[in-house]
Amino acid sequence: MARQERAVRTRRVVLEAAAEVFGEYGYERAGISDILKRAGVTKGALYFHFASKEALAQAVIEEQLGVAAGATTGEGLQGAIDLTHETARALQHDVMLRASIRLTLETTFDSPAPAPYEAWVSVIERLLSEAKERGEVLPQVVPHETAMMIVGSFTGIQVMSEILTGRADLPGRITKFWQHVLPGIAFPGALAHMDPRGTGGYAEAAAKDLPAAS
Repeated sequence: MARQERAVRTRRVVLEAAAEVFGEYGYERAGISDILKRAGVTKGALYFHFASKEALAQAVIEEQLGVAAGATTGEGLQGAIDLTHETARALQHDVMLRASIRLTLETTFDSPAPAPYEAWVSVIERLLSEAKERGEVLPQVVPHETAMMIVGSFTGIQVMSEILTGRADLPGRITKFWQHVLPGIAFPGALAHMDPRGTGGYAEAAAKDLPAAS
């Protein structure tokens, strides 16, 4: 059992080191030697768990699928809003998620696992379907199509925020996004109860990060 636990710990150390290196340098510039140095393990230990740099990158990307699957306990339209704020905040401090997002943008691996974009779309679609059942969104809203738009917009917004401010203003930009989008998808009665800044502690933080312009 001790040997198995040690192997699990070693795998995690390697994976976290790989996330740091991929996040800093991107897939092409990242080297196995850099990951080995960061992890403090032997080449044999790394290759025992991961057959190649591509396998390591795929494992980092797959971490994002777990984040998407368990990302929110919210419901309906506010749940979708809160999920985007939760993810925005995670991108500011979660090295694994940042690396996974970067690899998703930079690479196109053949993998049996569903693409991270599809995972996020699925979660948002479920929340929008709940919102429709609850009478929160307008009749013309198609959950899958709107979820595609939200995930695509979030992807572009977080890239722009990373370039301009290192994602320091990302929560504020997400608030601006929802302020523009909500009137077009929510019933007026439901709109009055939605907080584009997010709930559960996101609102105050997002208000501080609102970009002055753009």
